Amino acid sequence: MTADFDEKYAEYQQYFNDRLKEYCDEISTVPEVLGESMKYSLMLGGKRIRPVIMYAVGEALGVEREKITPYAVAMEFIHTYSLIHDDLPEMDNDDFRRGKPSNHKVYGAGNAVLAGDGLLNTAYSILFGECFKGSENISAAKIVCDSAGIYGMIAGQSADLLHEGDEVPDEDVLGYIYENKTGKLIIASATVPSVLAGGRNYTELKEYGRRLGLLFQLTDDILDVCGSFEDLGKSIGKDKTEGKLTAVSLYGLDASKVRVDLIGDDCYKILDGLDCQASFLYGLVDFVKSRLR
Repeated sequence: MTADFDEKYAEYQQYFNDRLKEYCDEISTVPEVLGESMKYSLMLGGKRIRPVIMYAVGEALGVEREKITPYAVAMEFIHTYSLIHDDLPEMDNDDFRRGKPSNHKVYGAGNAVLAGDGLLNTAYSILFGECFKGSENISAAKIVCDSAGIYGMIAGQSADLLHEGDEVPDEDVLGYIYENKTGKLIIASATVPSVLAGGRNYTELKEYGRRLGLLFQLTDDILDVCGSFEDLGKSIGKDKTEGKLTAVSLYGLDASKVRVDLIGDDCYKILDGLDCQASFLYGLVDFVKSRLR
């Protein structure tokens, strides 16, 4: 990664955080605790990698940030709701998120469920509002909705729970979990700007998103073994404790690290085929890989 990449990432991140705050300022609920709990998790921070991908792909394809922002906000609402539910005792049972107490530790499990529900439904309302602007907006909104649903993230989460404690790790099952639990939202982040640009480079960007999602989850599995709470802001070592099916449990730690480089190379090759300036997208691959350093 370069200083230029870091500066550009920070620019995308700050632009998004400013827009997100504007959306949060409009949230007013009765009872107030519902809105407070939604905003608590939204504003905890984070890398904002999905909105950053959207803005970066959009800039490469000539799509204005203002046109992408509603989709980026909806995506972050969906991602945040998934984290709230993921931290619940009935799921991954984690007391911390981004270095702060998880939503259910602050507001209680019931309110955390409702905060997640509120974020998901508000995301769909934002996306529905975009559908009045033209057919490409309808297609873009459907991509985001499908990526979050029973053929996307929720399916991956369900498979992740189902296969806890499997005595014999299955590579096909792991691939399914990776592609759906993490990959589908990242695929959507890479392809929504393409749809808004008339489908330009759609096939390549879809595959880039798929491989980048695999890379992100792979590094996540490795960091659960050799990361730290200070760096990640969440509990470490839970995958092994809970018998999760991960790359480390299937391939081992060293082989998983080798796969990081192989998948990274796949991402670079896909980007070589784009007909636009994609230097930041190359840098994103290095950014995900750098989590292990």
